[in-house]
Amino acid sequence: MLRPLLLLIALQFLGEATVRLLAVPVPGPVVGLTALVALCAAWPAVFGFVEDTAEALLKHLSLLFVPAGVGVLQHLGLLAREWWPIAGVLVLSTAITLVATALTFQWLARPAGPDGSEP
Repeated sequence: MLRPLLLLIALQFLGEATVRLLAVPVPGPVVGLTALVALCAAWPAVFGFVEDTAEALLKHLSLLFVPAGVGVLQHLGLLAREWWPIAGVLVLSTAITLVATALTFQWLARPAGPDGSEP
């Protein structure tokens, strides 16, 4: 389990280094995960090599939410004072996301003509 874990950490480090060196506006772990997918596509044995370790990490993924929960509990006073702006931003951002998603879906789902162009 140690070697697959080292591989996963090395790929995340590779992703972080790539993002910082090239100033790519993508999170480092996403680049590392993309490298893992490419590695698994090139050598399918890599998938079996990291599978058990990845499943073990995913089983305990909920532990990563503990620090966020503690942070919320530590700042309950601030949340109580600022609940109105927080609620407003949450409602507004949800509405904007729903509208943008619906418009994108309508744009992508529009019928195309027989030659692939719009009717």
